[in-house]
Amino acid sequence: MSEKKRKILFQSDSALAKTGFGRNAKAILSYLYNTGKYEIVHYCGGINYSNPDLTRTPWKSVGCLPDSREEIERLNRDPNLARMAAYGSEYIDKVIKDEKPDVYIAVQDIWGVDFAINKPWFSKINSIIWTTLDSLPILPTAVEKASQIKHYWIWSDFATKALHELGHKHVKTVHGALDDTEFYKLSDSKKADLRKRFNIPFDSFVVGFVFRNQLRKSVPNLLEGYKMWRDKNPNARGHLLLHTSFIEGWNIPKLADEYKIDKREILTTYICKKCKNYDVRPYVGNDQECPSCGEKKGLVTTGVGLGVSEEQLNEVYNLMDVYCHPFTSGGQEIPIQEAKLAELITLVTDYSCGEEMCQQGAASIPLEWSEYREHGTEFRKASTKPNSIFKGLSKVYQMKPKERKRRGKEAREWTIKNFAVKNVGKYIEDYIDELPLSDFDFKDTAPKELKDPNAEIGNIPDNSEWVLAMYHKILKMHQVNEQDEGYLYWMQSLDGGMSREEIENYFRDVAKKDNEKITKEVPFKDLLDKDDEGKRILYVIPESIGDVFISTSLFKSIKETYPDYNLYVATKQEFIDLLDGNEYVHKALPYISNMDNQLWLEGQGKHKGFFEIAFLPFVNTQRMLTYLHNGKDKIAYKDLKTCT
Repeated sequence: MSEKKRKILFQSDSALAKTGFGRNAKAILSYLYNTGKYEIVHYCGGINYSNPDLTRTPWKSVGCLPDSREEIERLNRDPNLARMAAYGSEYIDKVIKDEKPDVYIAVQDIWGVDFAINKPWFSKINSIIWTTLDSLPILPTAVEKASQIKHYWIWSDFATKALHELGHKHVKTVHGALDDTEFYKLSDSKKADLRKRFNIPFDSFVVGFVFRNQLRKSVPNLLEGYKMWRDKNPNARGHLLLHTSFIEGWNIPKLADEYKIDKREILTTYICKKCKNYDVRPYVGNDQECPSCGEKKGLVTTGVGLGVSEEQLNEVYNLMDVYCHPFTSGGQEIPIQEAKLAELITLVTDYSCGEEMCQQGAASIPLEWSEYREHGTEFRKASTKPNSIFKGLSKVYQMKPKERKRRGKEAREWTIKNFAVKNVGKYIEDYIDELPLSDFDFKDTAPKELKDPNAEIGNIPDNSEWVLAMYHKILKMHQVNEQDEGYLYWMQSLDGGMSREEIENYFRDVAKKDNEKITKEVPFKDLLDKDDEGKRILYVIPESIGDVFISTSLFKSIKETYPDYNLYVATKQEFIDLLDGNEYVHKALPYISNMDNQLWLEGQGKHKGFFEIAFLPFVNTQRMLTYLHNGKDKIAYKDLKTCT
């Protein structure tokens, strides 16, 4: 009988995405899949659960966003909820319960995976957090959670060393992986053909940068350094090849004008939306006519949504004479390694993951930088010195071809040793094989803390405190603070005239729907002990602290009246501690809105119900005023009046 295959749940960007995480997923999952040893499920960020594109992968892939347009629209009303759902928070418990993995590997920025760490299943199965950290001081969340993460991997040695210094010696460096067969140096004749194809003079000194057009990529610094080199070499031919999207991030044409760079020297990569052929030419706007298929507005600058293939990207690297990567900070910066595999000399900012890129044997030219602090986070960031870029470009420009070739080969060998999938993949394969098979029953996969759609917010005049109270009390999102996207969105909405009532209704609706999802995915009966189903009583008292405390005086009487029954008490999460150690309470349950319905609790028709008897005194004391009677009624259980 063959041994059971280990099941791996790999959470990250889709292997089809043109992102660093996506390309790492493609490399690692292809390696693991080709071993034939594992059952693989890929939980893909930013994609609908049943997206048909996911059927293209040889392993099982599912998205992390709802298929329902209505659900997507609900999430999108709050940027914080939408962002976390895109990382995987919405369906993670469902996927864990459905797939029952032996190994869970979450690969993303720490804020895109930390929601999993406190889940009840996280420590019960082999859970690996494989994350990027790019700045000092290390993000507090990454430090606070370190002791809860048994298998903690970081993409760069820069952050690993910092965590070790803080006492977390179990943290390991595991680099993101590349397929070294996809990136390599082309022959001189093929390079010449490429330049001829794109009208780039063979004697032009082409400086390249492959990047997503984000503010942390130091485009102005590069343009200024290139301009300094240009002014020093006025008779040389030169081009700046920026493989990026021109419709997000930095306004590159405007910066070129500011630095007085001839925009004909700034090349970029266009790709056709229709035929997927690419072109390298000066930037003249998006939606250009495709020279290959004639599509009138087919050509757009390459980006995450529509990018070139690995074969095409390798050709782009081979158009370059030198690669320059200035940045404020980064988790690994995969294009640096791709450029090295194409045997280019790389100029790299000597900070963050760049420190590793500049170590001995990497054949880089380190770029000097000045420190600045990022507003709000106070992270140390690097501003690459344009003069250092100028000096590095001049050094490569004056370098003999033989020396360039030697250093290029050295760079490729170093990259293969440290980043090639055959080496990183083998490390992960061996690591997984040493882990035990899971024996967790996967029943207890629901969040311990339900949302509270009925939370009392009270009169809070300050808008900031009020918005935070909505997150903390209703959605139980205690980590939300003044820097959170959702917080900023609702503050702007209030400034724009949106009413508090509309916002509060949205929060309460989200809480109700989330609770319904939890109780649907984890049946309510699973919250109950396996006692005699015909001998259960439920006492429901959602709030407040006084009512819950006073209610405890009734429990002895209930138990004496029903000695053979187990007494369950339901209240809001924040009041459950009041019931700890009560000798008459069999079990405390978190209150959910379904408990307002006595027939749901006790049963009706084909619905058997969960309890023989359900007492709901809060209906008369907290929801509807029904107990006054001018003080002339005669109540058998006088103690109940103390709940008012």
